[in-house]
Amino acid sequence: MNDHEHGHQHQSHSDIIKRLKRAEGHLRSIVGMIEDGRACVDLAQQLHAVEKAVCQAKRTLIQDHIDHCLEHALAATNERGEATALSDFKLITKYL
Repeated sequence: MNDHEHGHQHQSHSDIIKRLKRAEGHLRSIVGMIEDGRACVDLAQQLHAVEKAVCQAKRTLIQDHIDHCLEHALAATNERGEATALSDFKLITKYL
């Protein structure tokens, strides 16, 4: 089972939610800038800022997963838990 099936929450999730909500608002303002005919350089700069914010949120989520979920799963004594942890690790690291 993955974290979603467990309804799992990490300490970092509230910070990630705040970051994503800020990025969401920023993205909406960029749409307004496009509609207002702002310069492409300004738009690219703002899109870059949103992209960095989303990337940092993703990185925080993945690092937290590796630090906490994987550590606990690997500590499991049964073979199935260990195999699942390794599978989860391989799956999530492709998003780094």
